[in-house]
Amino acid sequence: MVICKCKHTEVFYFKIQKMSRSLLSPGALGSHVASLYTKTPYPGPAPLSLCPSCPAALSSCSLMFCRPAAPKHRGMSGENVTKVSTFILVGLPTAPGLQYLLFLLFLLTYLFILVENLAIILTVWSSTSLHRPMYYFLSSMSFLEIWYVSDITPKMLEGFLLQQKRISFIGCMTQLYFFSSLVCTKCVLLASMAYDRYVAICHPLRYHVLVTPGLCLQLVGFSFVSGFTISMIKVCFISSVTFCGSNVLNHFFCDISPILKLACTDFSTAELVDFILAFIILVFPLLATVLSYWHITLAVLRIPSATGCWRAFSTCASHLTVVTVFYTALLFMYVRPQAIDSRSSNKLISAVYTVVTPIINPLIYCLRNKEFKDALKKALGLGQTSH
Repeated sequence: MVICKCKHTEVFYFKIQKMSRSLLSPGALGSHVASLYTKTPYPGPAPLSLCPSCPAALSSCSLMFCRPAAPKHRGMSGENVTKVSTFILVGLPTAPGLQYLLFLLFLLTYLFILVENLAIILTVWSSTSLHRPMYYFLSSMSFLEIWYVSDITPKMLEGFLLQQKRISFIGCMTQLYFFSSLVCTKCVLLASMAYDRYVAICHPLRYHVLVTPGLCLQLVGFSFVSGFTISMIKVCFISSVTFCGSNVLNHFFCDISPILKLACTDFSTAELVDFILAFIILVFPLLATVLSYWHITLAVLRIPSATGCWRAFSTCASHLTVVTVFYTALLFMYVRPQAIDSRSSNKLISAVYTVVTPIINPLIYCLRNKEFKDALKKALGLGQTSH
């Protein structure tokens, strides 16, 4: 068999002996060739013609079979490659026998996250005593956590239970967009909550004047708009990169770094855009949070009594704990040196800020908050708030 590459077709030549050629009609021969190529019966008449671009091959070939060629793209080394339309998520590094156990573990975790965050939202909005800026921010964070964990966990559960690890290109880009948007939104929202704590401790007499429900709504809205807008730009550049060759994504969800590792065309522009936008949306809110807590620390140290000092610090201890856990995992994941890069450790760290932090955040915020616990008991009919 001689193979010839035409401009829009792949042409296959078959040498036909005179005896076979006299016994087979062109339609029957084409059907036979098509069946050999596709491994399935050919449904219609075979398109048979001569190849005008290969006259040298015509002396040894009598007939040919043509079919439309698969879409080709040029890789970074210049060779023709087929564009990837689906990815395969490797998942967490576990033995096959543990898949069902992990499914049960992550399912219970997912349900627990949904219940505890929904309880916070419903308690805040049903209790008039909690209609204050701090609790508005807390309910907004719970709403974000529900959306955040629902973007990743269902696909993980499908992989554990059904071994369905494929995800389409569009599905992968959609998951990446929402994941990136919610992470960026959380950074800005944590900075907004830090500002709320700064005003409450450093300017307590002006708190109700400076931090109004209207300002809370604006800060929450700005957090979501900025996070989703920046992520849209990032994902647009990433999705414009050509992915070909291997489609095995060494992660349990679609993250930026594992996706770009599969690119077969130059992705320096997408990488640069991602770095600049990540710097803006991650570093600036972090700086705002650090500055807020710097002023909070100075204000607390000026309090003469140890009791007053501890009481002031306890009002922001929960938020400071959440910020520390979130940024530590995030910075170690994306800013650490390449020398200590490990795909397995990446997955474990990703599991911390995608599954573990949504569990502990509501517990950190609410377990030490007597006012919220009283409101929750009242909402559940388990007790009455003290007056």
